[in-house]
Amino acid sequence: MVPTPDAPAPAPLLSAADVRRIAAELDLRPTKQWGQNFVIDPNTIRRIVQAAGVGPDEHVLEIGPGLGSLTLGLLDAAAAVTAVEIDPVTAERLPQTVQEFRPASADALAVLHADALRMTAADLDAVRPAAAPGGPTALVANLPYNVAVPVLLHALAELPGLRHGLVMVQEEVADRLAAGPGSRVYGVPSAKAAWYAQVDKAGTIGTQVFWPAPRIHSGLVAFTRREPPTTAVSRAEAFAVVDAAFAQRRKTLRAALAGWAGSPQAAEDALVAAGVDPRTRGEALGIEAFARIAEHGPRRAAGEGSA
Repeated sequence: MVPTPDAPAPAPLLSAADVRRIAAELDLRPTKQWGQNFVIDPNTIRRIVQAAGVGPDEHVLEIGPGLGSLTLGLLDAAAAVTAVEIDPVTAERLPQTVQEFRPASADALAVLHADALRMTAADLDAVRPAAAPGGPTALVANLPYNVAVPVLLHALAELPGLRHGLVMVQEEVADRLAAGPGSRVYGVPSAKAAWYAQVDKAGTIGTQVFWPAPRIHSGLVAFTRREPPTTAVSRAEAFAVVDAAFAQRRKTLRAALAGWAGSPQAAEDALVAAGVDPRTRGEALGIEAFARIAEHGPRRAAGEGSA
C-alpha cells in the first residue's frame, strides 16, 4: 500500500503566551467594563469554530474579538470576517495580529470600531472585507457577559441576513436563551430570541481557558434563523406583550397584562380571543401565543422596548 501523506498541521492559533505578549505590548489590562475575558486555549477556539458550522463561502460577524484568538480560527474556516470591537486599543491592533499570524487572510478581515448595541447594517457594509461574498450570514462570538442578551437580540433584529450562529455567554444566560415554556429559567430572553430563531444550548466551557479566568462557567448557544411566528403584528407589538407578562411573572396573565391592555377585563378579552386561559402565567406560553395575544390587544405605536 502506498502510505497516505500526513494531513497538514493546523495553522497556529494564539497561545496563552501570545495573548499575554500582545496584551503587554499594548499595556492592556482586561476590564470588566467591556467584559474582557480572552480565550487562551487553542483547542477551545477549534471547538467553537467547529460547533458553529461555518462554511468556506460565508462572511462571519464576530462581536468583541478582543486580541484575536477566535478571529484567527474563523478566518481559517470562512471566506471573510467582520469584527466589531468597542475597545479602540484592541480594534486598532487586530489587523496587525492577523497580518502576523494569517498574512494571506489580511484582505478577508474588516474591523469596525463601534458599540455592537448601536451597529447598523450600513455600518457593516461600509467596512465590508474585500473577500466578503456579501453581508454577514453567521454570527460567532465570545460575547461580553454584561451585554450578551441585548447584543444578540440587536444583531438578530438589525441583520436579517444572519442565518445561523454560535455565541459564548455566561452559562446561566445560555440556559435562559435556550429555555422553553414551562422551564423555571424561561423568560423574556427566551421568548424574544425564539421570535427570530431556533435556539439551543451547544455546550459548556470551563473557566481556565480564559484570561483572566471568570468565576463561573460559560455556555455555548447555537441558533438557526426561522420565519417570525406571525406577520399579523410587528415584533414590537409582540415584545410589548412579552415584557408585560414577565414584569409580574408571578401573576396570572389577566392581572399581568392589565396595564398593557388598559384594564384586567380588556386583558381577559384579548387572552380569550387568542385562545389562552386568563389564569395562565407568562412562563407557560411560547412566542407564538404571545404574538396571538398581541393580535387581539390594543395596537400600540411603541418602540421595541428591551428588544
